[in-house]
Amino acid sequence: MHSPLAGPTCPRSTQNIILARHGESEYSARGLCNGDVTIPVALTERGRDEARRLGAALRDTPLELCVTSEFLRARETADIALTGRGLPRLVVPELNDPLVGRYEGAGIEDYRAWAASSHSAALPGPGGESRLSIVGRYARAFRILLARPEAVILVVCHSLPIAYAMEARAGRTPAVRAPMAEHATAYPFTAEELAAAADLLETWAAHPTW
Repeated sequence: MHSPLAGPTCPRSTQNIILARHGESEYSARGLCNGDVTIPVALTERGRDEARRLGAALRDTPLELCVTSEFLRARETADIALTGRGLPRLVVPELNDPLVGRYEGAGIEDYRAWAASSHSAALPGPGGESRLSIVGRYARAFRILLARPEAVILVVCHSLPIAYAMEARAGRTPAVRAPMAEHATAYPFTAEELAAAADLLETWAAHPTW
């Protein structure tokens, strides 16, 4: 099931959204980029262990829905972490990792070096996605989550949307180089916090600073 359209929302004070990066994948273990969802990149054994630990950490959390990106590594993490829980699932493509163009399968540091020296609207080659577009897409993803009726949602996605949300919660606009989220670690947000993060990202995207 894929995501519905969603616009600006009024956050509910009772809603909690838990963001979590997938476990270590075959590419992240090697420091490689993967933004093409048609390339199946599975978890490593370490990543599967991390997913099990995430599930244990959330065992007593009354989750009502699990949302993932389209990527195998996110869906596999959710499958392992939620074993036996029978939780409803929703795929939100807006949470996908960036399309990295010519850096697909290349070193993540090569991509990050390009990003550090390029305008936010620049494309990393054919089929790539600008960081300006990525920021807007993640803000849309947060609005989709906030529009859901469930009170507690687990979101298994990728480092970058979590990093943007964490930085925005601290009042910081998107930076040229974002910090990395830890694998299979829960980052809880209230609805108000995630809505404020979406507000900040949307404001920055309308008038980017780099």
